[in-house]
Amino acid sequence: MDASPAFSRAGLVRSVLMSAEETIIVTSAPLSEGELRRLVGAFFDDMVKFEVDLGTGRIAVGGELHADGEALLLEQGSRQEDLWGGNFYPDRAGDDRIEFTSLINIRPSQGNRSMLIESLEIRGRVRSLALGLLAPESAE
Repeated sequence: MDASPAFSRAGLVRSVLMSAEETIIVTSAPLSEGELRRLVGAFFDDMVKFEVDLGTGRIAVGGELHADGEALLLEQGSRQEDLWGGNFYPDRAGDDRIEFTSLINIRPSQGNRSMLIESLEIRGRVRSLALGLLAPESAE
């Protein structure tokens, strides 16, 4: 799989990883509704997996496993301790749009011993970044 850079209309670097099996977009600019819908339909009927980099403000969206986006972010220079994963359900309302559960969130060295992001502070930062890039109309 090869990650190739492209540029969004805002001039921010966007990486797209495409193969016969998966599509992952890494961006710091909001996804269009069309891009989001395409990614939602790639593997799951009603949701898309995402991984945020709290250090750089980027998000990896898509793929079958959270580890796929995590690996792409790490290849692009992200630090493991800044990466957190979840699931986004675009057709749900309010707080039900985001699940803060992923295998990549298990990291006892940072005090997170489960798949759920346990820290309310980190969960809030993940929520803010994810909504800002996946559903900017509902971001706070």
